[in-house]
Amino acid sequence: MSEDLFEGVKGEDAGDPSVAYGDSTTGNTPKISSFDKLYIVLISLHGLIRGENMELGRDSDTGGQVKYVVELAKALSSSPGVYRVDLLTRQILAPNFDRGYGEPDEMLASTSFKNLKFGRGENSGAHIIRIPFGPKDKHLAKENIWPFIQEFVDGALGHVVRMSKTIGEEIGSGCPVWPAVIHGHYASAGVAATLLSGALNVPMVFTGHFLGKDKLEGLLKQGRQTREQINMTYKIMRRIEAEELSLDASEIVIASTRQEIEEQWNLYDGFEVMLARKLRALVKRGANCFGRYMPRMVIIPPGVEFGHIIHDFDLYGDEDSPSPASEDPSIWFEIMRFFTNPRKPMILAIARPYAEKNITTLVKAFGECHPLRELANLTLIMGNREAISKMNKVSAAVLTSVLTLIDEYDLYGQVAYPKHHKHSEIPDIYRLAARTKGTFVNVAYFEQFGVTLIEAAMHGLPVIATKNGAPVEIHQVLDNGLLVDPHDQHSIADALYKMLSEKQFWSRCRENGLKNIHQFSWPEHCKNYLSRILTLGPRHPAFGNKEDQKVPVNCRRHILVIAVDSVSKEDLVQIIRNSIEATRTGTLSGSTGFVLSTSLTMAEIRSLIKYTGMLPTDFDAFICNGGSDIYYPSQSSDVPSNSLVTFALDNNYRSHIEYRWGGEGLRKYLVKWASSVVERRGRTEKQVIFEDSEHTSTYCLAFRVVNPNHLPPLKELQKLMRIQSLRCHALYNHGATRLSVIPIHASRSQALRYLSIRWGMELPDAVVIVGESGDSDYEELFGGLHKTIILKGGFNTPANRIHTVRRYPLQDVVALDSSNIIGIEGFSSGDIRSAMQQLGIPTQ
Repeated sequence: MSEDLFEGVKGEDAGDPSVAYGDSTTGNTPKISSFDKLYIVLISLHGLIRGENMELGRDSDTGGQVKYVVELAKALSSSPGVYRVDLLTRQILAPNFDRGYGEPDEMLASTSFKNLKFGRGENSGAHIIRIPFGPKDKHLAKENIWPFIQEFVDGALGHVVRMSKTIGEEIGSGCPVWPAVIHGHYASAGVAATLLSGALNVPMVFTGHFLGKDKLEGLLKQGRQTREQINMTYKIMRRIEAEELSLDASEIVIASTRQEIEEQWNLYDGFEVMLARKLRALVKRGANCFGRYMPRMVIIPPGVEFGHIIHDFDLYGDEDSPSPASEDPSIWFEIMRFFTNPRKPMILAIARPYAEKNITTLVKAFGECHPLRELANLTLIMGNREAISKMNKVSAAVLTSVLTLIDEYDLYGQVAYPKHHKHSEIPDIYRLAARTKGTFVNVAYFEQFGVTLIEAAMHGLPVIATKNGAPVEIHQVLDNGLLVDPHDQHSIADALYKMLSEKQFWSRCRENGLKNIHQFSWPEHCKNYLSRILTLGPRHPAFGNKEDQKVPVNCRRHILVIAVDSVSKEDLVQIIRNSIEATRTGTLSGSTGFVLSTSLTMAEIRSLIKYTGMLPTDFDAFICNGGSDIYYPSQSSDVPSNSLVTFALDNNYRSHIEYRWGGEGLRKYLVKWASSVVERRGRTEKQVIFEDSEHTSTYCLAFRVVNPNHLPPLKELQKLMRIQSLRCHALYNHGATRLSVIPIHASRSQALRYLSIRWGMELPDAVVIVGESGDSDYEELFGGLHKTIILKGGFNTPANRIHTVRRYPLQDVVALDSSNIIGIEGFSSGDIRSAMQQLGIPTQ
């Protein structure tokens, strides 16, 4: 297959950067000014996010990413053609946090761009939309958000659907204005964006910020923790899987540097530089890619709002006295009070107290170089703190080490480390360092974005920066400093001394930075961003109408979804009967609708329903083939009869899930793979998995398993397909006697979200019944705003080891202690009725 794929691909095509990453905007790129009324959705789930007075450094999650996404939202909303930008994040109602973090909607002040050449009409601006999910009274660290992401997705879905309709009414079109793109920031938001974009059938963009595999490798090299300890602390395997899933679903992945693409993303199963180049070459010439897809890797440097600041301070730094006066910013006094001689040039570092920021090496470099100590002062802005004893262990350990080193080298009077600063005071801190003719330093082991380097340059500060990551390419543009090895404290000290002792070199670096900084402006960033977004193919939701079917969903107040996979056919039949009996009592009979959600085919479902003695029209819908198809039953006669029931396939749903479906190319690969899976007995080999055309449909490739004990774990099959750039979901079902491969956006949980929008149903009014184990998509049936009933007991078949798709514990993705989840022993109608009542669902 590889020979077929790459036959005739010329070397020059494969090596063309624009071919490799899809990062070319030449040719038929639409002009931004020719589009208007764009609705853009950004997602960033962790940290303390607000528009003004950001508490950067208050905790480990509130840093550069928070600042970046807020400024991106403001900048995009001020760009021509953009009507509204929503930044979706978590609502925080925990004590000891500002009430603003609990406001559902915060409108952001618009950004005024002096250099913007295009006119801007009226629009709806940028908004921070806070979605409640997870424990209401707790602020969650990013490592603890994972079990609640589906809950966020359900809440976000409701907001986006309502807002799309509102925008349509505001601009007078009458039709919903769906998001032009849903953009996830960081791994957790990548999962959320994947599910949300799949549910709405709109394009997805992803920015990783700091990738899990790179972090894992760095931590392993330090040798302080084992892989298991790292995973326990950082939930690193869940994070890596989220990034792989984001690669599967994204149309565009935004990176800040080429190094991020070639050295970080290249570590992932779902991306490989050479394969990306060859696929792009084939796409460029319109050749067959055999069902393989690769996201476009686009390099867009971060933006900075700087136009009004450059002119606010003396360009040539002629002031002789940097000591604070009454009119000077108060933060200057807070810093200067540390110094014995405040006239010396200032070495400024702004970084949260994390080990990867490498602050201790900087202090050692300063402390052990006496000429540097005589020449300069050192200022460390390490977030905000009340007491080190109250900080998290990681930050407390770094701060303790810094203070210990200050004492060890006797740096009192030479190092400033203020406890508090406001986000609005950061520009003043840069200005102070510039007035002293100092320099900015960032010696992190790896710097993903380097926003502080750009901010320093725009305030006239030369920089000393790590040679790993974004600073390399920032330096190529600005040419305003020196790059150093962050592991070599002597080279750090030498670079700092050279910068501060050679005045002509310092002046040249400063002037270069100010001259070239415009290339990192927000208008430039937004122009590049929108030019890529507007090249994406049109994808829009298609939900159809409730009137298209003869099911009385208008009168439904609740929906009961039966999704039990772990029982015998006889027990499943009884569970279906008991579930219907539990709700069809008293005056509410008919107010609850029923959906059967299963990996069975439609033909198997018809046989099952006939076996129960029920009518298909007792159900409102059937989610079948593992979530790759939805059917609606209808009676063609007034006389109830199985033979007179027709089943309407939902082709609108199929249009939602066909994205990146590999089709025949995927089938051929799977057939070849299946022939390689054998049971070995001595010298003989026996194939154990075969193509199953009887149970295959357009969007579900089925394979029959003869001996499940000889199948590879599902996660290994998923890895193989990602390496081949085949974007899909693989499911083991029917007790691992069948393998189903379905589109990346198809699943039983996504099908339920689709039905909720089509029917105008609130997800909290849905109840999903599952067994104690199930098919390999079992975990996806939990979470979200719907209620879940787990049927426990010996009637459940034990989970097969092959069902394990996770590289992480179930509790990393499911909040089993949620009030929306209840377990019961048995499956009698009384048991089910009692469970529904406990969940707040009326049954009589």
